[in-house]
Amino acid sequence: MASTLFKVVIALAGLYALVVGATYYLQRKLLYFPDTRRTPPDSLGLTGVQEIALRSPDGETIVAWFAAAAPGQPTLLYFHGNAGSLANRSERFAKYIARGRGVLMMTYRGYGGSTGQPSEKANVADAMLAYERLRGMGVAASDIIVYGESLGTGIAIQVAARHEVGGVVLDAPYTSIVDVAEAVYPILPSRWLMTDRYETLRHLPGVSAPILIIHGEADRVIPVDMGRAVAASARAPAELMTFPGAGHSDHYLFGSFDAVNAWIDRLRTHGRGSRGREQR
Repeated sequence: MASTLFKVVIALAGLYALVVGATYYLQRKLLYFPDTRRTPPDSLGLTGVQEIALRSPDGETIVAWFAAAAPGQPTLLYFHGNAGSLANRSERFAKYIARGRGVLMMTYRGYGGSTGQPSEKANVADAMLAYERLRGMGVAASDIIVYGESLGTGIAIQVAARHEVGGVVLDAPYTSIVDVAEAVYPILPSRWLMTDRYETLRHLPGVSAPILIIHGEADRVIPVDMGRAVAASARAPAELMTFPGAGHSDHYLFGSFDAVNAWIDRLRTHGRGSRGREQR
């Protein structure tokens, strides 16, 4: 009996080690879900939007869409989530440019016709290129509002921590991707395994621009408590808006689009955000 139990324990330990090893090897396959197709913006009915290419120092080509802001309006530097590509955000793009906002929306390596493979290091480096491209186009730093969606919130924070921006919008942010992985895969040693960590709370103290956080209260991908933790940890003025009944990516059905635009208008009028404020 003892011998049989010992063999079972050894077999289970071996299986666990195999799962851990496979997870380590495949971790980026479990994090990034790209749509590789390159879709021209005009094929989706986006007028006045041009496709531009960012050339990275290591020889990769990063595809982005750009629409110039109307006079007196800011430009959103938009970093999307871990699935799909630019085409999946065409409706959001259209809504913001209809309000006169400028938008530069960058996709990640391996997504939407961009070359290379995604990683935190590469995505953040390419995001810095996108920021510099906007500045090179003559967009003032104070007119740039960095917008991060889900995975992109960890990229947006790092851009805002290193560069002057007018504001930051975090759409369903996390404290770190490691924390998310631990919640989803509690039996795995995620903190030891993960290479791409996107540690939002570590970079957050470097952000001085006002921050808006929007989060669905029924979000099952990134819990709303993480959004609250990010808001509580910010040194800059931070406003949290939560939407009862909204999930991870449907809060626009609950009024988040209007809430973001209203916040941008207040920011542009008063030049600052609210500290420690939560709205529903």
